[in-house]
Amino acid sequence: MQQARDPIRTLSILSYPHSLHKVKVERCCVAHHLFDFYVDKVFKHCKTEDSYVNRKISSIANSFLSVKRKLGQCHEQNKCVCGQESTEKFKQILVNYEGLNVTSAAIKSLGELDILLDWMEKSG
Repeated sequence: MQQARDPIRTLSILSYPHSLHKVKVERCCVAHHLFDFYVDKVFKHCKTEDSYVNRKISSIANSFLSVKRKLGQCHEQNKCVCGQESTEKFKQILVNYEGLNVTSAAIKSLGELDILLDWMEKSG
């Protein structure tokens, strides 16, 4: 829904140059980091002129918050150890995100939800 409004097509936050799809281990850890990232950074800065779109974003944000809590519990119970690969992957995502202004980065990240969801589906 937001991809059409994404003015920056040369950079991807989740896929280029270090694609999520290349993560082979520590998937639970990367997913945990990414849900934190979306809840703590992305959704807070995704406001549009359209109240309908804002309600939809809010609904997605609430779903992510719920999943984030469950991932947190799973993370604690299973004592997931976050190794170097997941840490490096997440650092690269933050570098990509922080290279843009806050609003552009948030809109781009929202537009890349399909990348995250596709990766999670293939991770299962």
